[in-house]
Amino acid sequence: MHEQSLIRNLVNTIQGLAAEENARVLAAKLRLGALAHISADHLREHFQQETDGTALQGLRLDIVEQSDIHHPEAQDIILESLEFQADDEQRIP
Repeated sequence: MHEQSLIRNLVNTIQGLAAEENARVLAAKLRLGALAHISADHLREHFQQETDGTALQGLRLDIVEQSDIHHPEAQDIILESLEFQADDEQRIP
């Protein structure tokens, strides 16, 4: 359950930033702390479930896993950056 609320908060944050930019999010770069209690694969799975049927469905996740257990953000999932596509841009395959 804790993981689900973390992912839901992450999704809400990304949706809010997309609305502020008036753009579609193509990709998100995340930093996964060494003590975050979720693997990159598990995070992807939960993220996919949370975004199915939303504007974020199919969003590419780039996840960097940190190994330093002493890092101040070792327990966190950090949103590093987002890649946007403006609503008025044509998507190139």
